[in-house]
Amino acid sequence: EVQLVDSGGGSVQAGGSLRLSCAIFGYSISTYRMAWFRQAPGKEREGVAAISSAGSTSYADSVKGRFTISQDSAKGTLYLQMNGLEPEDTAMYYCAAAGDNWRYRLLPPLSAPEYNYWGQGTQVTVSS
Repeated sequence: EVQLVDSGGGSVQAGGSLRLSCAIFGYSISTYRMAWFRQAPGKEREGVAAISSAGSTSYADSVKGRFTISQDSAKGTLYLQMNGLEPEDTAMYYCAAAGDNWRYRLLPPLSAPEYNYWGQGTQVTVSS
């Protein structure tokens, strides 16, 4: 059974940093594409960053240059380093996973329907 467990959220002031973690159980991270999504109250879930099984990454324009997605295969953990946080980054953050395929190895998608395993979410709150 595939299971994702998110952690690392919290409350910070604008300009601060947080690192989110997603522990992965039940499969080898090296064969899956992984992503972080977020959802603010009253808004749709949006893709933030993704990483393919080949290590290629994608980022939403709103977080480029501030957020970095990475993974540690040995630890079976996905990370999202978030720097320069802004109040607009306030949301529930979710990690997601799907078995990878050749179409997405160079440019992993940021679309929620392309992922079928989800973590429970971790809240990030940024105050001005």
